Amino acid sequence: MTPQEKLADEAGRIAALQRYDILDTPAEGAFDKITALVRTLIGVPISAVSLIDTDRQWFKSLNGLDATETERSVAFCDHSIRQSEPLIITDAQSDLRFRDNPFVTGDPGIRSYAGVPLRTPDGYNIGSLCAVDTRTRDFGPEQVAILAGLAPIVVEQMELRLLAERDGLSGALTRRAFVAEVDKHIALYVRHKRPAALILLDIDHFKRVNDSYGHGAGDRVLEAVSALCRSRSRPSDSFGRLGGEEFALLLPETTESEAMAVANRLRDTIERFEISYEPPLHVTASFGVAAIGHGRLNSQAWLAAADTALYAAKRGGRNAVVLTPQDTLRAA
Repeated sequence: MTPQEKLADEAGRIAALQRYDILDTPAEGAFDKITALVRTLIGVPISAVSLIDTDRQWFKSLNGLDATETERSVAFCDHSIRQSEPLIITDAQSDLRFRDNPFVTGDPGIRSYAGVPLRTPDGYNIGSLCAVDTRTRDFGPEQVAILAGLAPIVVEQMELRLLAERDGLSGALTRRAFVAEVDKHIALYVRHKRPAALILLDIDHFKRVNDSYGHGAGDRVLEAVSALCRSRSRPSDSFGRLGGEEFALLLPETTESEAMAVANRLRDTIERFEISYEPPLHVTASFGVAAIGHGRLNSQAWLAAADTALYAAKRGGRNAVVLTPQDTLRAA
């Protein structure tokens, strides 16, 4: 596919954006430093790292304004991602595309804009790094060059962020990245009462594998169990390694009973699976399940509820699935 064809490939562009799993994440210093630098070097009151989702503009960093997102239809950035070269607007009031834009006619009173597309390594424009002023102005070649030089650094930070969120051995999310996903779905529950469930799983007698076959075999078991669980998960699910041989699966839009069914299928799949090694290996896993709800509105409490069930599964003989019911904490 040519670069021009990719500009029109909206499905591919959205897939490229979603690969970074960055939307609705907290502010991060690496991105805020870049927008602060843009304000200083170019001399503008506003700078942003703006990402264009299906129907909204979301700011990973917005320096000079207090906002998190806007509708896509009013985003200057949405025009920026439709071209390969920088988008320069010297007077928004005289530009037919923007003169009736509410951010031009009202607060913050945008008059000029310079935006450089954030292009992924596979060639998709997922957003822009922009400089915004409330007065008409020309952006000189040196100022545009600053934006053009910093935009690839923004993308590099997104790539580094993605690498840092993955466990090198298992390919699962790191504990930090997984807990961030848990926090995100707690916020969705608080705002919209969307159901979700957590499954914790721990590989049974993992130390015995290491002691009997060596740490190479243990690593192979971790890789295989992780790959197996991820292959049985939906794109919307999040799978993380919490530490050692303990993993977790976050299931959005999933009820308590549905999560139990998922856990039981995974338990059965792992028990039946033969792990390629010499000799071939077989393991089982214990599972704890907890749905979001009363008393579980922070990540620590929700994970603790699932961990209580996991501990009960291991104490009860392992290779089992146990639920911490919704009313357990309420009754306590």
